[in-house]
Amino acid sequence: MKVLLQAATIYSPQSKFHLQQHNILIDNGIITYIGADEPEADKIVATDGLSVSCGWMDMHAYVGEPGHEYKEDIQSIAAAASKGGFTEVLCLPNTDPVIQTKGAVNYLKNHSANLPVTLHPIAAATVDTAGKDLTEMIDLHQAGAVAFSDGIKPIQGADVILKALQYVQLFNGLLMNKPENVRLSEHGQMHEGITSTQLGMKGIPSLSEEVAVTRDLQLLGYAGGKMHFSLVSTAAAIEAIRNAKAQGLQVTCDVASYQISFIDETIGLFDTNYKVAPPFRSQSDVEAIKQGLADGTIDALVSAHLPHDTEAKKLEFDLADFGIINLETAFAAANTALAGVLATEQLIDKFVTGPRAILGHNTPKVEEGEVANLTLFQPNATWVPTETDTLSKSKNSPFYGKELKGRVVGIVHKGQIVLH
Repeated sequence: MKVLLQAATIYSPQSKFHLQQHNILIDNGIITYIGADEPEADKIVATDGLSVSCGWMDMHAYVGEPGHEYKEDIQSIAAAASKGGFTEVLCLPNTDPVIQTKGAVNYLKNHSANLPVTLHPIAAATVDTAGKDLTEMIDLHQAGAVAFSDGIKPIQGADVILKALQYVQLFNGLLMNKPENVRLSEHGQMHEGITSTQLGMKGIPSLSEEVAVTRDLQLLGYAGGKMHFSLVSTAAAIEAIRNAKAQGLQVTCDVASYQISFIDETIGLFDTNYKVAPPFRSQSDVEAIKQGLADGTIDALVSAHLPHDTEAKKLEFDLADFGIINLETAFAAANTALAGVLATEQLIDKFVTGPRAILGHNTPKVEEGEVANLTLFQPNATWVPTETDTLSKSKNSPFYGKELKGRVVGIVHKGQIVLH
């Protein structure tokens, strides 16, 4: 099948066509022509402001299958990812059973093989993500695990972090950790500050993240290896990572794309769709995140997609589970909140080059003769997410009914084209 992308602005710094507008012909999954001519095609994609970049990669998403298919399964997460513009998604290990065996790694890979979105397994760093004994990392790496993490569970033991950093060096692997001292954040419901005090809710102090980042950076400096911090949210943590990079440590980090959309003072009153971990922080933290994105301290933006069924969210705030769905809104949320902070090409880099550089993966190219791994989008188009339109099995989103800027048209990947 031949597909023509008509008058598309190309965002691909590695390409000679970067920031140029051209027609792009894709023939059976291969880019065969880029230029001003309009070759014949079976399907033409033409829309105002059409833009094309290499396919976006998400580094932090939860797929419930196996064990929690009622929240999300492999089919539904792929559908939500394609609607959000992602051609590749890293899946957290917190399934039931945990992704900690070669069989579990192969299950995710094999069951998603024919889908238009590639699902990459992150294997558990510790057995049952319990934070104690290390998993068989070499076997898991050889089976196809792209990184190691306990996912939504922060690793608490300094000895465990130290051993894991030493172990992954045997195969140049990546250790990911969510920085949080759970003894400091225990029973917390939202960011610790004036608002939490006024609402009478136990706060999650910034210190819980900052202590964890500082400790892990000290361990990284001692042990060596590569470490990635998932979902940083505080100014002090970002500054510590900035300094560590300047010292030459192999450290990277990401931020949830929704983290800059709200602050603790503006979230819906006791609305559990705003209950996330780490929580929405202060305005000064948001400004620090923006600066970190602009200067390259923050390497990637992620969806932090964490679906929950109604029974887990329609509860009193302190009883509800943390997390929101965000695969479909990840780009638009960031594009809206970062207007005037990052240019479109800089923002796209946080979804394209940043994640792949962290993992050591090659970035696809928008060039003739290359396999098409593309995201089609309109950076200036506005739209309003609704519960009825979401392709996720779960509906826990704070963005329903809110106008966002930046609409995904579709993806081209694995010889398939999916348009929305």
